[in-house]
Amino acid sequence: QHPAVTTENNTRRYREQLEVIGFSYDWTREIRTCDPAYYKWTQWVFSKLFHSWYNKKTQKAEPIETLIEEFEQHGNWEVDAACSPVIRFREPVWRGLEENERQDILSNYRLAYLGETMVNWCEELKTVLANDEVKDGLSVRGGFPVAQKKMKQWSLRISAYAERLLQGLDTIDWSESIKEIQRNWIGKSTGAEVLFDVADTNLKLEIFTTRPDTIFGVTFMVLAPESEYVAKITTPDRREAVNNYLEETRKRTERERMSDVKTVSGVFTGAYCVNPFTLEKIPVWVSDYVLAGYGTGAIMAVPAHDTRDYAFAKHFNLPIVAVIEGDISEGAVDAKEGKMINSGFLTGTEVKDAIKIAISVIEEHKLGRAKVNYRLRDAIFSRQRYWGEPFPIYYKDGMPHTLPDSELPLVLPDIDSFRPTETGEPPLGRAKNWHTAEGYRLELSTMPGFAGSSAYYLRYMDPHNNDALVSREAVDYWQDVDLYIGGMEHATGHLVYSRFWNKFLFDMGCVAKEEPFKKLINQGMIQGRSNFVYRVKGTNTYVSLGLKGQYDTTEIHVDVNIVKNDILDIEKFRSTNEENQTAEFVLENGEYRCGWAVEKMSKSMYNVVNPDMIVNEYGADTLRLYEMFLGPLEQAKPWDTNGIEGVHKFLRKLWRLFHDNQNQPAISDEEPTKAELKTLHRTIRKIADDIEKFSFNTSVSAFMICVNELGEMKCNKRAILEPLTILIASYAPHIAEELWTILGNPATIFDARFPEFKEEYLVENEVKYPVSFNGKVRFQLTMPTSATKEEVEKAALAHEESAKWMEGKTPKKVIVVPGKIVNVVL
Repeated sequence: QHPAVTTENNTRRYREQLEVIGFSYDWTREIRTCDPAYYKWTQWVFSKLFHSWYNKKTQKAEPIETLIEEFEQHGNWEVDAACSPVIRFREPVWRGLEENERQDILSNYRLAYLGETMVNWCEELKTVLANDEVKDGLSVRGGFPVAQKKMKQWSLRISAYAERLLQGLDTIDWSESIKEIQRNWIGKSTGAEVLFDVADTNLKLEIFTTRPDTIFGVTFMVLAPESEYVAKITTPDRREAVNNYLEETRKRTERERMSDVKTVSGVFTGAYCVNPFTLEKIPVWVSDYVLAGYGTGAIMAVPAHDTRDYAFAKHFNLPIVAVIEGDISEGAVDAKEGKMINSGFLTGTEVKDAIKIAISVIEEHKLGRAKVNYRLRDAIFSRQRYWGEPFPIYYKDGMPHTLPDSELPLVLPDIDSFRPTETGEPPLGRAKNWHTAEGYRLELSTMPGFAGSSAYYLRYMDPHNNDALVSREAVDYWQDVDLYIGGMEHATGHLVYSRFWNKFLFDMGCVAKEEPFKKLINQGMIQGRSNFVYRVKGTNTYVSLGLKGQYDTTEIHVDVNIVKNDILDIEKFRSTNEENQTAEFVLENGEYRCGWAVEKMSKSMYNVVNPDMIVNEYGADTLRLYEMFLGPLEQAKPWDTNGIEGVHKFLRKLWRLFHDNQNQPAISDEEPTKAELKTLHRTIRKIADDIEKFSFNTSVSAFMICVNELGEMKCNKRAILEPLTILIASYAPHIAEELWTILGNPATIFDARFPEFKEEYLVENEVKYPVSFNGKVRFQLTMPTSATKEEVEKAALAHEESAKWMEGKTPKKVIVVPGKIVNVVL
């Protein structure tokens, strides 16, 4: 089926559900990222990125024309840019270059550029896969082998904004936890780049380290499997072993390598480096715990003071030399302070001083330089799929060029199949006439999912503007997003990309604020029961839970709606997609039993409870209130359908306040009592306060208390029920609108004014004193709050109940605690 049909059906379905549940959206501002009228502006922003570079001197993006002008006048000698590695040249060199040679140099500076990068490549599917689409080295869809592969891909130079992304976190109202996640993802570290000579060659191995003070403790070097140095330095006798190891590591994603701290693997290259401080030869290994994207893809291993280096050294029986005081007999000592030992001229100095001295010596002897490094890497922006925004790019003499803005949007063409071509090109390779009017080939890859979602919030400001992403007038009025509510899982994806995208548009003068989202609240995850099936690797056969130990399997989420009591409905499973139609099953006792776990409820885990079922049985307001009643907004909450009944009973109690025993409307226009007013205004104050704090679960509790109290008072008075109905309207809009009509109001309740809290109704004019005789409470005495101790004592003794308990005796003492108690001692 064409993805446009699927998307349209899903969009219509989601909107139906949103409207049934009662979400109050302004549908006139609806946008769809797959609509050419929308993605015209995604393509427009990409073109702007392509024609921009990042000037570190001004700390902002600037038009590429300013860079070309600098090259014309001075070459790139004085240019300080965020760029790929470049060779320095003077202006005569630039002037003598052919156009293609100039474009090749400019590509190293562009914020959107074609560059080689490691990707998860699935040969069978002929596409790059995201990390979450890969499990155990296989594609989740189809179970096909996935390998790390270096490919030329479009990338965005988000790393140019690393420092501004860090600094911006201090200006926004986000939780510290998500700020810390982003800080760690950006990963700023200060240290030094150091050059290690490769023994018996002219090569130098460049590494980045935050701890140059520990160079005396380096006992081996480690290269990332993707490092270009691997091929250059591996000796002939070690080449086969190294190649075999590289083949194995290609099956693991970077995420798997980062999270797996238990597995130790590696291979010796046969080469040695020279420690620039000790001049000792140290072996060079390859291991997948080193990543190509951080630093230079090579590390100096100091096993005495790094946990993973220590495990590696122990596993391969490599030397471990302590250079900071501490006991390393049981493990590495990650010492950030202490005295240096076994460290030549650094011995005896404190760590913080040794770091500075080491950097100074490195620079003085031209062994390297001080450097600030960031873990944040440029975002891969290409997908070899059909359903995505086409790049506004064509190729002339092999070099990429952007289409003129007047030719946007470049609309996704119709094709006969959504699979790659027989020659392995992306699906757009099937499109007829996929070229410019002049015959130049258009880009075959499409943009990823986050392309359209990185600036959608801006389009809400001005959704029907055909002349600009957003008008200046709209931007100046709306400014930025006051409140963003979203899951923590977006911390290192969408929220980073949106901030980058917005900062770039700020540099271009297109938006009013540098940060897109002023305040952020992470809603807690709703947890649900997930189910799993187990596919035998390399096959389309699934084995039941009790038998999976006999096979080498991959665990895959399955839709909980086709599983009952952990038993899979095989026929429904086969109908989910074309691939599953040919699935085979190994059963136990004639059934396929699924595995299970309690996880975040989400589409990706196929454990979402269909809200239609809850709405059909209990109504939309019950669903709304139950979701809010589950717990604090920011906390994770388990979904338990059994708890819904209590909320449903509350709504029935609310309904009964407005009706008599025959379920007929019965509203009184009598003046409310003090007790009724007190209950109402206490609730008004509580709900108003909770809304400001996003404390919706305590609001529902307050409503329950209020309705119970009014029910006990048999209150059906308009002066109480009308403001109560307005209060609950945001929480239970459907029943509130109905009750509003029953109260005789012709207009919608959502035009009503929020009730005003009045402190005077909560002021206590009377006090109930428990009256005790010899310490035992016998009755309650109501007195004005202004009554003196003498007046309270006199009233207590004069009460008709007192005569019964005193039995004619004279009290020895009467104790009165104002506002609290009366105790008569006989």
